[in-house]
Amino acid sequence: MTEQLFSLPVVNQISTPISQRQIDELPVIVVSHPKVKAAVALQGAHLLSWQPEGQAPVLWMSSASAFKDGVAIRGGIPICWPWFGPAGKPSHGFARNFPWALTDHKESDDGVVLTFTLKSSPESLELWPHEFVLTARFTLGDTCHIELESAGNFEANSALHTYFNIGDIADVTVKGLGASFIDKVDGAKLKEESGDLTFTGQTDRIYTQPQATSEIVDPVLKRTLIVAHENNADVVAWNPGSALSVSMADMPDDGYKTMVCVETAQVSHKHISTAAVPARLAVTFSIRK
Repeated sequence: MTEQLFSLPVVNQISTPISQRQIDELPVIVVSHPKVKAAVALQGAHLLSWQPEGQAPVLWMSSASAFKDGVAIRGGIPICWPWFGPAGKPSHGFARNFPWALTDHKESDDGVVLTFTLKSSPESLELWPHEFVLTARFTLGDTCHIELESAGNFEANSALHTYFNIGDIADVTVKGLGASFIDKVDGAKLKEESGDLTFTGQTDRIYTQPQATSEIVDPVLKRTLIVAHENNADVVAWNPGSALSVSMADMPDDGYKTMVCVETAQVSHKHISTAAVPARLAVTFSIRK
């Protein structure tokens, strides 16, 4: 799936390393830089791929995902805003389903910076009665830094719903999540569990006292993914397991085996945005061999 993004025909060459292409109904901004390859769908400012030079793809994309107007993309990093989960309709908010604009780009020897903007519209106001300006900034190189900034007067939940590419879910360990979590698989019960997270079936947890950095230890791909969270209250860990994966039309039956979500999130509490002080959620990914 990832390689397909970089072989799409160029629609518009924006700069030497940055081009606009098209996958089915969706325009995609593609980065081909000596230090990094990446792709961002304009729908949702959705990061589909980040792959530093010499590394395996870091993000997981479903081979069964649709690339249709208004349909959520399965994989990569959906931006969940201004609510999370089924708190409103559509699930996980409307930001991931709306078209954004590429409003700035910069290139250097180290990589590229892409800035995308979404503003309130008659369509958004029907779903959520607030004026806003939402900005997503991606700094892409040997590391990946993502900053989501929301300006206006409101309270909102948000998450960077990251799907990581892994060797095998049975072998992966996630460190730094803390002990306290809301178990969404077990009726949203509050639980405590010491130690690192491993996966033996469907897992959907909101960790409410996480450390500032999570680590995804992957012995199959022989790397550790470092996830440094900023301005978050929570970290969400999710894997659908076998039964749920089979039931999802936009995921291969065995898709759960090679992905894990470790999400920088503001779920248990809301971010407060004012005209003077926008709300901010951010994360940085790096790789340790």
